[in-house]
Amino acid sequence: MLENRTLTIASLLTAFFRPVLLTWLLTLCETGLVAIVPLFIGFAIDGLLKDSMDAYQHLGIVLALLMIIAVLRRIYDTRVYGAIRVEVGKTQIFRSDKVPVSTLNARLGMARELVDFLEQEIPTIMNSFVQIAVSLIVLYVFNPVLCNAALIATALVITLYAFCHRRFYRLNADHNQQSEQQVNILEQKSKHAVLEHLDKLRRIEISLSDTEACLYGLIFAVFFGFIAFNLWVAATGMETTVGTIFSIINYSWEFVEAALVIPMALQNWSRISEIIQRINKQD
Repeated sequence: MLENRTLTIASLLTAFFRPVLLTWLLTLCETGLVAIVPLFIGFAIDGLLKDSMDAYQHLGIVLALLMIIAVLRRIYDTRVYGAIRVEVGKTQIFRSDKVPVSTLNARLGMARELVDFLEQEIPTIMNSFVQIAVSLIVLYVFNPVLCNAALIATALVITLYAFCHRRFYRLNADHNQQSEQQVNILEQKSKHAVLEHLDKLRRIEISLSDTEACLYGLIFAVFFGFIAFNLWVAATGMETTVGTIFSIINYSWEFVEAALVIPMALQNWSRISEIIQRINKQD
């Protein structure tokens, strides 16, 4: 199925379009239900304060549907992406007659990351965009100022990531290059060589971790400022009920959770794009 294709995200989607599409549709259904839960909670709070059970019952229906779809999606996902991993591994083995065992061993693991990206990252990105869209609409309906604050925070976060992109790509390339040598180093049966190899991996991982820590520290500072601003506007600048304030804060927080996926996805794409180039080499 993949014998004559370059192993990329696009080629995997083309080869397994129907089963992947169904997993994504189930994911979107689940995400849509998750996105509206806080709104229904807010309605239920206001309804119960007025001795009305209607909104409370509607919340129960939404939660039941969410549970059913979430379970079905996870059962189906495991089978679909497990089959894709087998096909990708088989394709690599057939193409790797001239590739050293150490390199092939590392690239088999890297190719699984390609499928992991298809299984986990792309649905997560889809989920985040749905949640971002719903959150922006709800916040705009409550007060356009809340929506504008969210857009400004997102622009700042993307700008912060842009300064780190090349460093992430270079460090991931260094890590993958070192990983490809692992089996050959172990075959030397030299304790010094193994320790040196592990120390190089450690130093690269520390550099990656330090870069992530600094970047996400700045990102969290931006989003915490956004939450504080929206809380202040909701509590002091609007005529609202308790349920409305709850919904505003929940949708502001949901927006933050969804928007955090953007820099994480860009960082993972830096790693995957380097892996795609590496696993398609014939030597």
